Amino acid sequence: MDLHDTADRLGVAVEEVDRVRRLAGDGPSAPLPARADAPALLDLLAVRADDAAEIMAGWPEADSPLWTPELRWLLDRSIALVRADLGGHDWLPPGPALPRDRGPAWRHLYVYAYLAMVDIVRGYHREHGVADADSWVTLADLGRNLAVDRRMDGEGWPVMQSWLTLHARGGLYELGRLQHQRGDGDIGLHIPESGPLTPAAIDASLDRARAFFPRHFPDERYSAFSCGSWLLDPQLREYLPEDSNIIRFQRRFELEPDEEPEGIDADVEVRRFVFRSLTTPLDRLPRRTALQRAVVDHLAAGRHWRWHRGRFPI
Repeated sequence: MDLHDTADRLGVAVEEVDRVRRLAGDGPSAPLPARADAPALLDLLAVRADDAAEIMAGWPEADSPLWTPELRWLLDRSIALVRADLGGHDWLPPGPALPRDRGPAWRHLYVYAYLAMVDIVRGYHREHGVADADSWVTLADLGRNLAVDRRMDGEGWPVMQSWLTLHARGGLYELGRLQHQRGDGDIGLHIPESGPLTPAAIDASLDRARAFFPRHFPDERYSAFSCGSWLLDPQLREYLPEDSNIIRFQRRFELEPDEEPEGIDADVEVRRFVFRSLTTPLDRLPRRTALQRAVVDHLAAGRHWRWHRGRFPI
């Protein structure tokens, strides 16, 4: 293949195409499920009807005119790239962000890669004794993220396409209210959009994780739960009551030194998660909740939110 020609046709930087080529190498890809089986699978993955219709419309059948040679190459090598790191638990972009306005094949290429990985990662789950219910509820984060991306008019997908490789490799598990990411000594906590962040729900999820990881990953040793998030910013205490769920969640953690990771802008992340919009002008953002009012007032005052990492013993 000609890297420059492929990159030009995909509308991405040649370095990004070369990264996929290098990381995927000659490793095996994986087939997509049969098109006839796809609707049932999308339902299991909690994909909404509107998103499912688009995915089916762009299905990469052999004779589909939507699928150019460079798109087929990227799909194949993206699957191989993710499959090569099966069992991994670090952040892994599956490929370059594509111009998604070119149609469903472009918009959902990494969704097809995810679907191709479902049987592979389900096999990994079975090898580790993970129950079907835990497996499917974890993988169904696909539908949740597609719905959020639709609400965000496509603004969210460049982050989501990398986030979902954690699920597709067996690196993350949804256990009740929280998602739990395998790591190096810590279990990373993530907070899906799935209901109130009550102390009781958090306690139940942590208790499940305390039993889950020794049972299914006995060779891994974890000493702490950790979280990196704007939700841990102490500035929130200026706006929210002490008995709010967010402040009670914060109080579980001992914060590490105040260092924002490279590439993370906490103001952007707050907008992403609180408003599901990165471009709405500040004076047009909703103010329905105490958290929304806190975010808007803080930014309107010329101040900035901070990303913090904290941990507490298991």
